[in-house]
Amino acid sequence: MTRVLFPGSFDPIHNGHMEIVETASRLFEEVIVAAVANPQKTPLFDLDEREAMLEECFAHLPNVRTTMFASLVVDLATGEGVDFIVKGLRAVSDFENELQMAQMNQAVSGVHTLFIPSASKHSFLASKLIRELARFGQQIDSMVPPPVAKRLLERYRDG
Repeated sequence: MTRVLFPGSFDPIHNGHMEIVETASRLFEEVIVAAVANPQKTPLFDLDEREAMLEECFAHLPNVRTTMFASLVVDLATGEGVDFIVKGLRAVSDFENELQMAQMNQAVSGVHTLFIPSASKHSFLASKLIRELARFGQQIDSMVPPPVAKRLLERYRDG
C-alpha cells in the first residue's frame, strides 16, 4: 500500500488544497491530511476546528484520513510510515521554498517529497488572503468548501 502525507496549516482549507488531496487520492492508496499546530502563528481556527473541517471536507474520499500534529513533519511521516510527503505547488515561488524543505526532510528522514501542481483556477488561492476577504465580508464561496465558508462567515459575524 502506498501511503502519503499532505501536511499544512489548513487555516482554513481551500479549494486548492482540496484539488491536491483529491488528485493524491486517485494516485495513492492512502492519503493522510495533517494540520500542524505552529507555535509561531496564531491561527484563526484551533486544531479541533480544523480537524472537524478537514473531516467534513474529505468525507467523500474513503482513502483519506486526517490527523493533527505539533511536531516536525518528518517525525509524523516516520511515525505514520508514509512512502512520500505530498506538497502542492501554485507558482515557481512555491517550488523554491518547498524544494529546500523537501531536501531537508529527505536528508533527515529519508522520506521523499512529491510535488503536485495546482490547476491555474486555484493557483491564486491562499488561506491568508481568504481569511482577509472573509473578515471584510467579501464573497469566498467559490474559493473554499461549503463547511469552511460557513465557519468563516460565523467566525467573522460573531466576532
